[in-house]
Amino acid sequence: MKKNDSTSKNKYIAIAGNIGAGKTTLTGLLAKHFNWEAQYESPEENPYLYDFYEDMPRWSFNLQVSFLNLRFNHLLKVLDSSTSVVQDRTIYEDAYIFAANLHAMGLLSTRDYNSYLKLFESVSSLIKAPDLLIYLRSDIPTLVDRIQKRGREYEENLRLDYLKRLNERYEAWISTYKEGNLLIIDVDKIDFEANPEDLGSIINKVNAELHGLF
Repeated sequence: MKKNDSTSKNKYIAIAGNIGAGKTTLTGLLAKHFNWEAQYESPEENPYLYDFYEDMPRWSFNLQVSFLNLRFNHLLKVLDSSTSVVQDRTIYEDAYIFAANLHAMGLLSTRDYNSYLKLFESVSSLIKAPDLLIYLRSDIPTLVDRIQKRGREYEENLRLDYLKRLNERYEAWISTYKEGNLLIIDVDKIDFEANPEDLGSIINKVNAELHGLF
């Protein structure tokens, strides 16, 4: 897997976290503050999304391959950008969190999962890791509250055990993450969208992490 190019002036910052952790919001706020280009996750671009939530075993493989393709194309834009980029969700989460979880739950067959992993390995060999990965850590009640407030139709049937499984996989992945700089933000006790002091604290931490990168 390609590593960071520390000689590059423009940097690639990515925000990871479970469904409802606040990735999209923080992406926008950081992009505005630092004058970075923001690249947002667009789940609605995936033509299998609504089918997946209606019948997960039938559509899980289609969903994951489609997300992998979308994420890869977003990363090509990152590499071609003339400025620093902050991205909402990473390509690693597709493989290490969502596909792995679907397989563990029996919603993605072993044959399909292995085929997906081979494709992911080929794609990931062509990309660079983020210069800074920001992980938004959150407990289940906070996630549920955020998901309910934003009211996305396709998320209405999300189950608590599904979110819990994802959280467990996020924690396992982050505990072994070695691809680049990592900043962990506990979002349960802060509100960086409504409270300028909370956002300022995150900005200070990001500045501290990036001090040696720019």
